[in-house]
Amino acid sequence: MSNLPHPHPMSNLPHPMSNLPHSMSNLPHPMSNVPHPMSNLPHPMANLPHPMSSNPNFIGPMPPPRISQQNFFMPQYQHLQSPSITRVDGYMPTEQEKLVLDITNPNDEVKEMAIAELSMKKELHYNLGPLLMNSFGTMTELLKEVVSIYHCLSPPTLSPNSSDKTCNALSLLQCVASHPETKMLFLEAHFPLFLYPFLNTTSRSKPFDYLRLTTLGVIGSLVKTDSPDVVCYLVTTEIVPLCLQIIEMGCELSKSVATYIVLRIIHDEIGLKYILEHPERLFIVGEVLGNLAVSIINDHQSIRLIKNIIRCFLRISEDDRACEILREFLPNIFINGALHNLFVDDNATSGMLNQLIHNVNVALGISVASRVLM
Repeated sequence: MSNLPHPHPMSNLPHPMSNLPHSMSNLPHPMSNVPHPMSNLPHPMANLPHPMSSNPNFIGPMPPPRISQQNFFMPQYQHLQSPSITRVDGYMPTEQEKLVLDITNPNDEVKEMAIAELSMKKELHYNLGPLLMNSFGTMTELLKEVVSIYHCLSPPTLSPNSSDKTCNALSLLQCVASHPETKMLFLEAHFPLFLYPFLNTTSRSKPFDYLRLTTLGVIGSLVKTDSPDVVCYLVTTEIVPLCLQIIEMGCELSKSVATYIVLRIIHDEIGLKYILEHPERLFIVGEVLGNLAVSIINDHQSIRLIKNIIRCFLRISEDDRACEILREFLPNIFINGALHNLFVDDNATSGMLNQLIHNVNVALGISVASRVLM
């Protein structure tokens, strides 16, 4: 037995710690259950009501915006894309930029004063539109100002002070809508839809007149320059019926701007196709514009507005099929020479009026001839 090995009495025993898991292996990462600090914050527009939700004639939701978040902000406004920016690498904001930053100030009085001051000085700053669009949270605050008076629209309880505050915000939105760098961003974010409830009001009180006129100014800025994309967007909404409604019941200035918007839409091929698509639509547009022209003559109002009405009818008369319908509702004042007497010294307007009558008569002759041949 002396040559047999003598194993150690503990050699076949497992190590007392061999089957124990590593002390940290099953512990979760210390930050794994901590939510992202922004994960529970609602989207800034999540609780805003859809402006057309109560309108049964609305054609349906618009397609989602096509804005790429990474390309949304312009590099030259990088210093304004922080909520608490005062300086970046020694950069001090200009007076105008300070006012823009004050729009997001939690103090309502500071915010109101900043919006009012920028609204008064907007004509002095060509790049105010891009500045507003590219600064942190500014457009959201302006939109809040817009929707904050929705509850005053029906029943109509809008006060002059509330109307002034909202119109100041609309005035800044007009800067965004009119600037070539931000116009399409304004449309792709569907800002006009939030303004349409103001155009759908019928109260004739001064606060509502001022609200409608300022809102029309925003839409008018969109169509001021030729842009098929803008017209294509607008005709998919109900801007034309809203403008026709204002032409029938609005104040004289509102009628002028609404007629201008209709003219700019008809001037574009897409807009003209939209008007001529259904005879009923053409008839309504022609009837409203014709009645406006007659009322201007009967009430001895400013004849400047009639020029845009003539342009609208002349544009429609360029389509032979539309001329047949146009002849049915074109007021006699366009045919019997009553309008010619008003524009004796205005060769351009007289020429348009003569061309309109010629187009209608030619189309009428073609129509009669075709019926005789049948």
